[in-house]
Amino acid sequence: MQKDKFDKVLSALGRPAYQAERVAIYNMDCIEAMKKLPDSLVDLTITSPPYNIGKEYEDIVDLKKYVEWCRSWIAQIHRITKSDGSFWLNVGYLKVEGKGLAVPISYLLWDKTDFFLLQEIVWNYAAGVACRTRFSPRNEKILWYVKNEGSYIFNLDEVRDPNVKYPNQKKNGKLKCNPLGKNPSDVWQIAKVTSGQNRSSKERTAHPAQFPTEMVDRVIKSGSNKGDLIVDPFMGSGSTAISAIENERFVVGFEINKQYIDIISKRIERHLMDRKMSNAQESLLLE
Repeated sequence: MQKDKFDKVLSALGRPAYQAERVAIYNMDCIEAMKKLPDSLVDLTITSPPYNIGKEYEDIVDLKKYVEWCRSWIAQIHRITKSDGSFWLNVGYLKVEGKGLAVPISYLLWDKTDFFLLQEIVWNYAAGVACRTRFSPRNEKILWYVKNEGSYIFNLDEVRDPNVKYPNQKKNGKLKCNPLGKNPSDVWQIAKVTSGQNRSSKERTAHPAQFPTEMVDRVIKSGSNKGDLIVDPFMGSGSTAISAIENERFVVGFEINKQYIDIISKRIERHLMDRKMSNAQESLLLE
């Protein structure tokens, strides 16, 4: 049973800062926490770490130190990942003194691991900083790593795009397009979680760097199965937890900032309450 893996986490790490059914959030440093977990336990890890650009939750450190720090927690993710599991890393850009203003972090990290890099995905969004001396940035990267290049979970039918231009086109009497839709490709056009008066996203929290649940949904649906164990070492605003709950997975997250733990717990409780009310309404309609 997949619940056994979730129970092993609870046994290894003790009481979480927040717990709900299938959810455990720990107020711990992710490296120290993951060191306590058994090998080959996790089905999928998705995360977006600090970018070393001076956000409120980080201090800028020397570039070499930053890369080595990333290497250390990625190594722990590799160790705890199952043989057919995967690791999805969302990263942006940082400044490298004397070398570049907006260097993709993916350039610095892609080979700093024993994982096999299967694909780089471009996350494209409309909102962002408007620039005058260069093109306005409108994308980040998602590195899709697998532990075994010859055997990994990929559920394409779960994430197919139904928006097909010619869905009924045939060749030799057979449909040319899958009736479920097309492959979404490696460029994902997903709205960014925005802030600001009259333009704030519905899912917006007080966390300054929040990635959208729509993006996490696509990763979790395509890269894992129902009942699997999902981990997010930098839980932040809790988007991974929300997506895991909605898609019937177990989820474990680590977050060192207690204020963010509060954001995560309240967000999960609201989501669970909304689901409960929605299910109750559906039951009434069926009576």
